[in-house]
Amino acid sequence: MERFKKLFGAQDMTVGRPLVNLATFAVPLLIGNLAQTLYNTVDTIVVGKYVGKSALAAVGTAGPILNLLLLLFMGISTGAGILVAQYFGAQRREDLSSAVGTCLTLTAIASLSIMIVGPLITRPLMSLLGTPEDVYDMAVAYLNIICIGIIGGGYYNIVSGVLRGMGDSISPLIFLIVASVLNIILDIVFVANFGMTADGVALATVIAQGISGVLCLWRLTHMGGALRLTRASLKPDREMTKEIVRLGLPSGLTQAIFSLAAIVVQSLTNSFGTSVIACSVVVMRVDGFAMMPNFTFGMAMTTFVGQNVGARRMDRVHEGVREGIRVGIIISVALVAAILLFGRNLMELFTREDEKDVVELGVHMLRILALGYIAMAVTQSLSGVMRGAGDTMTPMWVSIITTVIIRVPIAYGIAFFTRSEALPHGTPDCLYISLLISWIMGALITVALYRRGKWKEKAIVR
Repeated sequence: MERFKKLFGAQDMTVGRPLVNLATFAVPLLIGNLAQTLYNTVDTIVVGKYVGKSALAAVGTAGPILNLLLLLFMGISTGAGILVAQYFGAQRREDLSSAVGTCLTLTAIASLSIMIVGPLITRPLMSLLGTPEDVYDMAVAYLNIICIGIIGGGYYNIVSGVLRGMGDSISPLIFLIVASVLNIILDIVFVANFGMTADGVALATVIAQGISGVLCLWRLTHMGGALRLTRASLKPDREMTKEIVRLGLPSGLTQAIFSLAAIVVQSLTNSFGTSVIACSVVVMRVDGFAMMPNFTFGMAMTTFVGQNVGARRMDRVHEGVREGIRVGIIISVALVAAILLFGRNLMELFTREDEKDVVELGVHMLRILALGYIAMAVTQSLSGVMRGAGDTMTPMWVSIITTVIIRVPIAYGIAFFTRSEALPHGTPDCLYISLLISWIMGALITVALYRRGKWKEKAIVR
């Protein structure tokens, strides 16, 4: 019984072997990321099989705009996770409760803002992107439903980040699995049985995320001695809000810039037609699985480093970095091998038998990207270290440089110089060659900045 309680309680990562801490924390997180990616993938499979590539393209076109709207949650979540991890590691319970309460209130404000603004800007943005006519209405309907029901997903993302900052990665995992199963069932009911298209997928997602958000809030209010939430702690603390904004703003800006760059690239993607848009959606779903270990170890590193910086254990930080990167690279190599061997089978899961053009193009694109996943293992792990220490600016600048300064110009440059009668808009390869180059450059820049060591001076708790 004690082991069961410990598994679902807050995890102190300032004691024990770092690799064991990281594995204990990361494995549930990895399973959770798998579940989340799986139900996003099921969304894609259902619309691809039952509706066709136009619905696939609608979901893909809406993606960058949705990410732009979610940047408020990204900022709050990052700031909350860092504060919670460091206050927890430093055993400062009152500050911990104030930080969590402030985050809950900020999440409500962010949710209401998106619910109001989102539906007002979806149509103008879709028109600006030059969305094909057979995709336009489905994409708008998808986005509107997601925006109106954003509060559930917002609270899941924020509160699960708070729970992980306290070392509890099991509860968010269980709630996410519940949401994933529900989402899959509702996808099939709404699309296959009721004849809905992308709007059915969006409705299923909103309902499932709402359930997971409620469950996370319930868990947070039953944390026992690790946290004490009261009405007073829910009142936004001015200094705490400033600290969350200071820490979260770089990640929010990074997401905003990344999303704007993705919108620019999406406009280029749209110029290649519905088949290329649909292919990009499927490739990004496969990409989600390949990137999963990288993002997981990055998040685990943030919590591990945050707690140990709070406890002033830099010796453990360096040991954890070495072991975490080693494991991350090994897993990424294995996944790259799997993508190269089974890429065609993966692409065929998402498409109809009469849409072989999407499959062939997707296999080609996956081969271009494959080696980049190993580079991203290094980038995500070291970025997680910097964020955990309180340095959120450095990863922000790396993301801006790689996404805006490197990827976008290279993508448009390749497209421009490969134009011909057969390819009036250039080669679609430009979308993924540019991404591969940006990933490799990002890894090189991140390693250099990590070794420089300025991130060690950013600790919040002193």
